[in-house]
Amino acid sequence: MRAMILAAGLGKRMQPLTANLPKPLLKVGDKTLIEHQIERLVAGGITGIVINHFYLGGMIEELLGNGSRYGTEISYSKEAIRLETAGGIIKALPLLEDDCFLVVNADIWTDYDFSQLQAVDGFDRLAHLVLVENADHNPHGDFYIDDNARVHEDHSAPDQRLTFSGISVLHKNLFRDYPIQPRSMIPLLQDAMMADQVSGEVYAGRWMDIGTPERLQEINALVEAADADCGGE
Repeated sequence: MRAMILAAGLGKRMQPLTANLPKPLLKVGDKTLIEHQIERLVAGGITGIVINHFYLGGMIEELLGNGSRYGTEISYSKEAIRLETAGGIIKALPLLEDDCFLVVNADIWTDYDFSQLQAVDGFDRLAHLVLVENADHNPHGDFYIDDNARVHEDHSAPDQRLTFSGISVLHKNLFRDYPIQPRSMIPLLQDAMMADQVSGEVYAGRWMDIGTPERLQEINALVEAADADCGGE
């Protein structure tokens, strides 16, 4: 399976750190966020990676190159205008090649094992989402997962809603007949959920949305402490 890393955001909440640097190139420990992501994807058996970019995207290409030093093949989907999540994926579909592919946000930190993700068939399931417990910055969650592991946007069960992790497996049929233009993923997922075509799982391991300088500082402190513990053993 191939993967797409969504890296076309402006990083406004990360100012001033992103004044002259795209958010995926902010560092956690001695590596950038996106390098950590690539290494985990490669470890999970991903056969190739597509990265979309917009803001200062040339810096991403300059750092990562063709992906050979990470043990993979990296292609780029450059956006002249911001196409948002769905629009960016639609533009990149020819590069993704396969009917089914993994999509992950560039600005999350996780120890999720990508090798456990399975393909969706494009008929019974158009998408599979990884959900996590709600963090302080998203206390009401995004979606609800039922007893059949199907995901819904159920506003009647606020206490059971979980947060979308930014990790998913998608089928190209989810984007069928949509042109390349700015478009959010949310309406497409909502339509698929109404048709009971979205499955999900709950991940209880380490996950953080690195959306603010404070959260970047927090994850760096956690990584530094973990490295110190390993060094002391």
